[in-house]
Amino acid sequence: MLIEREKHQGKILIEKIINRSAKVAVIGLGYVGLPLAVEQAKIGFSVMGVDKDLKKVEQINSGRSYVRDVPEDVLGALVKKGNLAAYPHFDLLREADIIIICVPTPLKSMRQPDLSHVIAAAGEVASHIKEGQLISLESTTFPGTTREVILPILESAGLAVGKDFFLAFSPERVDPGNKRYITRDISKVVGGVTHLCRDVACTFYSQSLKQVVPVSSPAAAEMTKIFENTYRSVNIALVNEFMILCDRMGIDIWEIVDAAATKPFGIQTFYPGPGVGGHCIPVDPVYLAWKAKDYGFYTRFIDLAGEINAQASEFVVQKLAALLNKHKKCLNGARILVLGVAYKKDIDDVRESPALKVIDLMQKNQAEVVYHDPYVPVFRLPGKNERYMQSIKLTVEEVAGADCVLILTDHSNINYQWVADHARLVLDARNAAKDVITGKEKIVRI
Repeated sequence: MLIEREKHQGKILIEKIINRSAKVAVIGLGYVGLPLAVEQAKIGFSVMGVDKDLKKVEQINSGRSYVRDVPEDVLGALVKKGNLAAYPHFDLLREADIIIICVPTPLKSMRQPDLSHVIAAAGEVASHIKEGQLISLESTTFPGTTREVILPILESAGLAVGKDFFLAFSPERVDPGNKRYITRDISKVVGGVTHLCRDVACTFYSQSLKQVVPVSSPAAAEMTKIFENTYRSVNIALVNEFMILCDRMGIDIWEIVDAAATKPFGIQTFYPGPGVGGHCIPVDPVYLAWKAKDYGFYTRFIDLAGEINAQASEFVVQKLAALLNKHKKCLNGARILVLGVAYKKDIDDVRESPALKVIDLMQKNQAEVVYHDPYVPVFRLPGKNERYMQSIKLTVEEVAGADCVLILTDHSNINYQWVADHARLVLDARNAAKDVITGKEKIVRI
């Protein structure tokens, strides 16, 4: 009887998904949640977004997008049509057939996993759960979270997974600012607690995404996501270590990377820089390293990569100090104009940005630091004495008045030839000024 009930509930939900009568709720309307909600609304699902941030809720319901990858005209049309609405509370979760959790999974001050947002969201879902719902966790986390943390919370409501409701993990693969691969074009890994959980979740995601990749379990899906970002962390660390070595040997790391990239097999190109940032690469490997200790395993390779990428930020400041010294100046008291504080080009996200650490180190060395970022008008420098900085206008006076212009993010809409024309000295940590024709003698690449 239980098997028949299980199949019955699954069949009903699958039919609702296919005929688009299923209602979708997305918890967390940030860089992951809002694009996902929009994709579901675009194909005809009725979508309710949930976020405690009243400003986000108000903006969405007014048709105004705060995520650059979500066009405002698209969002506005969906809201006007009634396919998408946002709420600051969880009261309507009981009306949903599919609930997707897309909340942050940051690190605590001692660099331990912080699942408080995920646990809080799961608690709200448990308070509103009903028979026949699919719950999918997309927040990046360590292997075992779905079964060990989320499942007990949901089953505390008295319903059984795989019979009364369905639970899966499907990691987000959002790449902010990437115009080539948008949400619907990126393959989706899905792991269900039971086979039917997986089938229901795969049916749902296949409605809006071009490719769905089923795996054996939520833990497999969780590990897949962490492996992807750890792979990037380790390879970035490798090229950053080469960067530091090449600097000592007087070899141009950018020439080496570009030359190696011409090999048609056996290599994938990663570029050096002032460190790593974003919501994934600096964080996800730490989640895995923390969980590995439960099994008496120490991720030495992964930990070392994190140390090297942190060292890259320190290297930039050391390189800057040496460059100023070569020009008979001192970092102490120097005016440094930073170009770009976002963690990658052409986005407004400063989470874990290496620019924050570099600026903090320069200020600790008594440098006078100002910045310009066309996407980040203001940001907060974390720490015991947290403070805010505001972007300045990029004028001839500001560029010419700086003892050094330090490029930390290679935004496409900055004219680097113009910068080179007016700057006294440029330290380029991103090879952003590679196409500059005149004034090359002023530019030093890390």
